[in-house]
Amino acid sequence: MSGAILFIQEDLKITEVQEEILVGILSIICLFGSLAGGKTSDAIGRKWTMALAAIIFQTGAGIMALAPSFTVLMVGRFFAGIGIGFGVMIAPLYIAEISPSSSRGSLTSFPEIFINFGILLGYISNYAFSGLPAHINWRIMLAVGILPSVFLGFALFVIPESPRWLVMQSRIDEARMVLMKISENPSEVDERLAEIKEAASVGFSDTEKHEEKEKAVWLELLNPTPGVRRMLITGCGIQIFQQITGIDATVYYSPTIFKNAGIMGNTRLLEATVAVGFTKTIFVLIAIFLIDKAGRKPLLYVSTIGMTFCLITLGLTLTIMGDSKLGIALAILCVCGNVAFFSVGIGPICWVVSSEIFPLRLRAQASALGAVGSRVSSGLVAMSFLSVTKAITIGGTFLVFAAISALSVAFVYKFVPETKGKSLEEIEMLFQSDRHWGEGEVEIEEVSHLMEDS
Repeated sequence: MSGAILFIQEDLKITEVQEEILVGILSIICLFGSLAGGKTSDAIGRKWTMALAAIIFQTGAGIMALAPSFTVLMVGRFFAGIGIGFGVMIAPLYIAEISPSSSRGSLTSFPEIFINFGILLGYISNYAFSGLPAHINWRIMLAVGILPSVFLGFALFVIPESPRWLVMQSRIDEARMVLMKISENPSEVDERLAEIKEAASVGFSDTEKHEEKEKAVWLELLNPTPGVRRMLITGCGIQIFQQITGIDATVYYSPTIFKNAGIMGNTRLLEATVAVGFTKTIFVLIAIFLIDKAGRKPLLYVSTIGMTFCLITLGLTLTIMGDSKLGIALAILCVCGNVAFFSVGIGPICWVVSSEIFPLRLRAQASALGAVGSRVSSGLVAMSFLSVTKAITIGGTFLVFAAISALSVAFVYKFVPETKGKSLEEIEMLFQSDRHWGEGEVEIEEVSHLMEDS
């Protein structure tokens, strides 16, 4: 959309306010998909929720590509947002539930990798089709988004259902078969199955109906125990900080940022934007190799501190240096640096942490709440960015983002414990312990001792 909006504005003659709404409304609409995703994934399974997400998104992309007016374009954006809302909630949840502890961090980062790869392909397609007439090029830019969800349709014939969801449905034999396929050591299958069964049964008797369980889950989330409250603070907080540091403003409005830095012409603007996409993709790949080796928390520190430095520098550059050659070079460097630090840390780790800290009985709904926080924050940033830049200048806006990024460093220090190498059940016990929560970190042996005591 970042490149397509340049030509939509020219073709459909939309106003700046309509541009903000068109760009930012996607994230707001996503929250409805994310909220519905929790209940849907518990009802029809994680796997088929992903299929539903793909179908809804394809519908939206098709409507947008054929839209004759701003109103129809918004209808397509609505469907696309619902589909994305389902997707951003269910993908990390599914991967966390199906992954062994030793590689869960890397595997749960995959959605972020492919989001970044999709952004890069979007930037490249914007550049590739920018030479076509303005009434055609943006339609093709949006239509190519249908292709990845087609590949997902074929993948559904290969991937298994989540063993944890199968246990919740009392389909124990099917869950065992899935665990036998995905476990690193076949001897661990029965042990993992026993852990899942114990976690799934906490708080519920076998005779309770599914609707009663669902109601109890939401009551527990609305009136949480101290342990669940800590999980919600960590999971929802990191989701919100991921967005209010301004990453979506950088992604959606990178052509606008570079235009303010002094780059002229749509083709040159899109060339600079492609550099942002390459940087984002490369560094999220680096995160994959580091997340289960270096740990979540060290990477979060590197990420948030690095983003703060880049945002301060970008804000000062846009404020002081105008459209000089040095100012243009620094602006490109700072934008690329910001997305690099984001992608190596809080970008993928946000989804890892928020999908692994909640107990099984709460995971789908709590993950949906976290995704809602993320989407609302993203939408508010995207829908207000142009208006705020008019009020306090674009440089001032990025200095505000820098201040928020500095706060995210403190949040990571206080509220995000290290979860590397711990099973989902061990992580749950970590949040239940007042003593270990205060320390912010706990060894696996200590968590195991807590579980035995309980």
